[in-house]
Amino acid sequence: MAKVIVLYASMTGNTEEMAGAVAVGAREAGAEVVLRDVFDATASELVQYDGIAIGAYTWGDGELPDEFLDVYEAMSALDLSGRKAAVFGSGDSSYPIFCGAVDTIGERLKELGAELVAEGVKVEFTPSEEELKKCQAVGRLVAGAVPALN
Repeated sequence: MAKVIVLYASMTGNTEEMAGAVAVGAREAGAEVVLRDVFDATASELVQYDGIAIGAYTWGDGELPDEFLDVYEAMSALDLSGRKAAVFGSGDSSYPIFCGAVDTIGERLKELGAELVAEGVKVEFTPSEEELKKCQAVGRLVAGAVPALN
């Protein structure tokens, strides 16, 4: 069974709701899923998983949330080659860079060798039912794109 981590940072609950939907989709695809708030995680944990889905809201002018910075910086020491990944998050389009955290994390994952299996999911504030279904599809894709382990 493939192992997938869904790691997220959420201030208002929007990105947490998206993370829950990603986790549901990955479980539907048969993966063993760990859903974890970034406060309770370390970057080094990511290497223990076959699939990685990371969600973060965007703060200010396209920045990562403060609570994500330590994990993001520590990720630079990892080799995530061979891992499938996806990124998602919520934001506010009144700022110059909409959901910039999604792009920042996606770029870091690619730099570390992970393969992004879906375009980053960006949501304005609270996710709609349709957007949550898209998150579930991303979870299925991350889990389904991972070969089963024996």
